[in-house]
Amino acid sequence: MNRICGWLDTGTTSSVTTDARAQVIESMARSLGGLSDSLIQSRLSDTGALGVRARPGQTELCKDGPISVALAGRPEWRDSTLAAQASHIGFALSLAHAWRERGHGLLSSLHGRFALAIIDGQREEALLAIDRAGAEEMCYALRDSTLVFGATADAVTAHPSVRPDIDPQSLHDYLYCHMVPAPGTIYRGVSKLLPAQFAHLRKGVLSIDFYWSMPYADDSPDDYARYAEEFRRLLEESVRDASTTDRIGAFLSGGTDSSTVAGMLAKTQGARPHTYSIGFDAEGFDEMEFARIAATHFGCTTHEYYVTPSDVVDAIPRIAAAYDEPFGNASAVPTYFCARMAREDGRTLLLAGDGGDEIFGGNARYAEQEVFERYRKVPAPFRAVLDGALGHLPDALAVGVLRKGRNYVRRANIPLPDRMEVFNHVEREGAGSILAEGLLRTIDADRPRAIAREVYGRTRSTAMVNRMMHLDLKQTLADSDLRKVSRMCELADIEVTYPFLDERLMDFSARLPADYKVRNGQLRWFFKDALKDFLPQATLTKSKHGFGLPFGLWMQQDPALGALARRSLEGLVDRNIVQSVFVRRLLDRHSTEHASYYGVMIWVLMMLEQWLQAHPHARLDN
Repeated sequence: MNRICGWLDTGTTSSVTTDARAQVIESMARSLGGLSDSLIQSRLSDTGALGVRARPGQTELCKDGPISVALAGRPEWRDSTLAAQASHIGFALSLAHAWRERGHGLLSSLHGRFALAIIDGQREEALLAIDRAGAEEMCYALRDSTLVFGATADAVTAHPSVRPDIDPQSLHDYLYCHMVPAPGTIYRGVSKLLPAQFAHLRKGVLSIDFYWSMPYADDSPDDYARYAEEFRRLLEESVRDASTTDRIGAFLSGGTDSSTVAGMLAKTQGARPHTYSIGFDAEGFDEMEFARIAATHFGCTTHEYYVTPSDVVDAIPRIAAAYDEPFGNASAVPTYFCARMAREDGRTLLLAGDGGDEIFGGNARYAEQEVFERYRKVPAPFRAVLDGALGHLPDALAVGVLRKGRNYVRRANIPLPDRMEVFNHVEREGAGSILAEGLLRTIDADRPRAIAREVYGRTRSTAMVNRMMHLDLKQTLADSDLRKVSRMCELADIEVTYPFLDERLMDFSARLPADYKVRNGQLRWFFKDALKDFLPQATLTKSKHGFGLPFGLWMQQDPALGALARRSLEGLVDRNIVQSVFVRRLLDRHSTEHASYYGVMIWVLMMLEQWLQAHPHARLDN
């Protein structure tokens, strides 16, 4: 990806020359989509405005008088007048017209997957925005009167006014979250937009706000038959509308979401869809059996690959380098090999099942936290007695059922969303035991929790499951899973789209009663019940797994993988990022206690060092 970035200098935009504005437009294109000259087509509208267009999913550009627009993704207008205009003159030019008439209010009518940048030299304004699910990305930095922006943090730091200085706070946040949670980035002073967020620069003043939020309805009527009929129809429409090419395939892990997408693809195509599945020769991690059950059930043309430890060793440097920030989600590895297999098979588009858990109640912690929330509904006097009797029970007396009772009371007394992090490795070890002393003086150990609290509390819903899903739409989905899948598909040179993030389905899920999502501890109750005659029984009853990588086990078994991991952790010690005593303790526990649990943190640390090696321009002063 070309790292030239777009910019806006509010002190000079009103007098920017035509040639200079063209340079800005080109920079916007390259930063937002890596535009290839072979894909560009120019056209002159009836008004004499210049539009530069590319194939769907690539960057579209226009320069209409003092207004410059760059647009990436697959947006759509819900406004019929704007939609007709876009079909005639191009989407980017229609955005320029909408900007003149509505300003940033145009975002309420803009839907689909997109990232956009609008520069208005006459008004001395700029607008940056991304879609409601955060499927596209936008990073930015404000330096004096200059707004620097791009699709990646690297694109922003390519501008001479933005130094690629690593933010120590973001190193802590990365270790805590296994990615750098928005709005931060790995670089000091560089931010990224959250889902449905926009940045509006006006005469040197930058304001950040949201133009949409999930419209959860806590008082939804209980009308199962109507909901089920609408749900099946929307599922089919979302998959059909996402199928924009004949050279299409689908990820198939064998879980509920990927099986549903594959099944709907078979139904809408009326043929045997191509599905792509990854396996592991490791007990407890291989789900190929379930992928095969779903493929047979829907009559799919299957493609399978078993990832090996040597594959992982070869892929780690490439995967780390593909991200503009450190990224510690280990399932990026199987995602990459799956996407590469599809591309080598001639596919140009993959459908992914990401998002289903976050809008229909599929993450295991939703049911787990429901158990603890029941305690908080116990009358206060009785709860005080239990707190005194169990919550402060000494270790010598806390045996058997009493230990379980004490642990339950202690966890129940931690409010959400903090309670979800009680097993977080950084939370249990403490940042003071992990990070080098020079970094500790500059970080706020509470920031990851503060970010989560803000998102958890921002929704108007009072239902616990809706609040947790609202947090996961940002934290689990936009910050992690979508970054994982989109970037690995980009590395494999294949496009990806997410049918569950069709806004019709998102709005529908928000209207469902909260107990349709998790009912009596059953995850995705409505989803599975409404599809009980569509999905295989084994899919409906299987436990949630996903594309988990058996890294912790393989690190013990494969010398090359183990050596790479140890060298990487030693590199972080040499950089004065983590303490040597922590690394020794972590490696010892991995080899003697629980390989999978401690392997997660080893992977996160290893990928940080690999990212630093791939980004030598990134500077850390500690």
